[in-house]
Amino acid sequence: MSTSGAGPGPARPARRPAALADLALHVVAGAFVVVLLGTVTAGIVFRALNEPLSWTDEAAGYLMVWLGCLGWMIATRRRSHIRIRYFLDKLSGPPSRAVETLLQAGVALFGAVVAWYSVHLVRTNADIEAISMPLAVAWMYVPLLPAGLLTLVQALVDIARLWRPGAAGPLAPAGTASPGQQGVGL
Repeated sequence: MSTSGAGPGPARPARRPAALADLALHVVAGAFVVVLLGTVTAGIVFRALNEPLSWTDEAAGYLMVWLGCLGWMIATRRRSHIRIRYFLDKLSGPPSRAVETLLQAGVALFGAVVAWYSVHLVRTNADIEAISMPLAVAWMYVPLLPAGLLTLVQALVDIARLWRPGAAGPLAPAGTASPGQQGVGL
């Protein structure tokens, strides 16, 4: 795994805070996968022993939400969300940049809305306890805030990158970028 944030490739020393943040994001996501697998396995084993644990299903649900948001953040950093680029690839120069700017502005708006409403969801559910765990339901919504903020910031950085001198047109996913578009660092 590369620590440069530019996708697969030879390992290089992390030179930017964004590369360290990307590495931390991958490590945390990996830890969540391990914890999720352990939780689900515990639920299966104890159910087979006719001693079911009441909390494993609900804990697995919380962990899946967190893992989904971590995956969203990783995909945002890599620019690997699904995109249909057919018409965008037919454009070049300023029209291409303008359309890409509008698309990224929409992504930024989406990230801002998710972050804004996640605060409301956390506050609303802070005093509601989960059914089988001594945990507030608000924890289900907490990962939406960093996911929304990261989406907002990455889109704004991508807009700035589009219009800097020497930019080569629409942004490509990490690892497939055209010359002048390498990397996804903040």
